[in-house]
Amino acid sequence: MDIVTRGFVGRRSGGDPRIPPGQYLERDFPVLSAGPTPVVRREDWTLRVTGVDGSSGRLSWADLHRLPVEDVRTDIHCVTKWSKLDTSWRGVDVEAVLSAAGVGTEGATHVLAHATGGYTTNLPLADLLGGRAWVATEYEGASLAAEHGGPARLLVPHLYFWKSAKWVSGLELLAQDSPGFWEQLGYHEYGDPWREQRYVGD
Repeated sequence: MDIVTRGFVGRRSGGDPRIPPGQYLERDFPVLSAGPTPVVRREDWTLRVTGVDGSSGRLSWADLHRLPVEDVRTDIHCVTKWSKLDTSWRGVDVEAVLSAAGVGTEGATHVLAHATGGYTTNLPLADLLGGRAWVATEYEGASLAAEHGGPARLLVPHLYFWKSAKWVSGLELLAQDSPGFWEQLGYHEYGDPWREQRYVGD
């Protein structure tokens, strides 16, 4: 990946307790990515799940849509300092996805999310369970646009949005943490917007 979308600047606006420190309210939906937008057809989309023990499972688009779908209304926060409130998504709980893939979570502490194009990002497994994360396929009542990660992306709204991998193609369960794309370039391992965990050492 050799293209990084420009726009890593921000401005502060305060007053709303729903906006984390250092963030400003954004009414549009900026498009930032670590590479060109891939085109993934729904009929070609698959999600591969691999376990610590080497087991693996794969879900197709049809498989994903046989699982219970949830509507999620949430705020999102980008490390580039914009926050967007009351966004609406539809997707499948990650816990249900892992179960449907038939891959156990025994021995796993972290997950490395893979995306079409080679992007990766790491997350603690606990942050993907308990109704805290989804594989999202719709945004604001419409199919998720390619520039926002369609046909499917991770949605982990309690962390900075680089953790919500666009064009998600795989979930690799790990026995220990392993940094992803931005984390290897100096971004924070966890990325809590309320603690301003933008970079290593924050």
